[in-house]
Amino acid sequence: MALHKIADFDPNYRDTFQGEDVKGMGVYAEGTNEKIGTVSDVLVDDEGRFRYLIVDLGFWIFGKKVLLPVGRARIDYNTGRVYAIGMTREQAENLPEYDERQTLDYDYEERVRGVYRTPRDYSRTVDTSAPLDTATPLEASAPLVDTTSTTRAGYHPTPAATHPTYDRTTYNYDQEPSLFQLNEQDHQTLRLYEERLIANKRRIKAGEVAVGKHIETETARVAVPVEKERVVVERVTPTDAGRPVTPGEANFREGEVARVEIYEETPDIRKEAFVREEVRVRKVVDQETVEAQETIRREELDVNAPGLPIDER
Repeated sequence: MALHKIADFDPNYRDTFQGEDVKGMGVYAEGTNEKIGTVSDVLVDDEGRFRYLIVDLGFWIFGKKVLLPVGRARIDYNTGRVYAIGMTREQAENLPEYDERQTLDYDYEERVRGVYRTPRDYSRTVDTSAPLDTATPLEASAPLVDTTSTTRAGYHPTPAATHPTYDRTTYNYDQEPSLFQLNEQDHQTLRLYEERLIANKRRIKAGEVAVGKHIETETARVAVPVEKERVVVERVTPTDAGRPVTPGEANFREGEVARVEIYEETPDIRKEAFVREEVRVRKVVDQETVEAQETIRREELDVNAPGLPIDER
């Protein structure tokens, strides 16, 4: 069965796993918390099921990558770690190196699988409904074994009698659940998500009010009463007209003139500026409640266990 890097199989795999990406997680030895390396990628089969984690040992060995079957890994998304079951740092150092430039064929996988196979794997029938037994780590008493190499240091072939027979044409990963079955069957964390509305406010410019002045002209009319003087020359007949005057009373003089000054008023029109009114410009804040409506989603738990006792807490 062909294997693919997870991004090549599904470019949007992060959306499928809701942002939980195993790539980049640190790999630690279970029990000792000794760091082994970092997950650089994931290999999946044609159906998208996890088969191997590509572990970069560059944390302490420059540039070397090895394969870790998912059955030998426990992924803890809560802590962002991957725990290698029954593996020490020294054992990881002796794993066959994974080269991305070479074809990942059955022979190479058998070489990798042979390292992880131990005599205890075949002394009993594996119950796939039970959690993987991690009580017995692959320590010195049960070394990782390479079934194909007798020259690499650290590899000691297991006697042929302890090995089941696999055929390259009929081999299926389900034949080895201890290597390729995820180890979170009994203790899984299922996250239920829901959406909620977050109401925030942001200040935007709604407009601008410009208050200024301009000049308007109009014709104003005003009435001013004025006075003018004039001379009235009135001739009257005196009551003693015709009475003879005494000698010397009559004084005949030529050129005698009476002068009277005449005055008149003229309008004096001028303009005067004065304060008519004041205009005060200020801002006030009006408050109102704006209601918004949006459809939100929520995940609910579906438990499908007909006839089985379930204790929900």
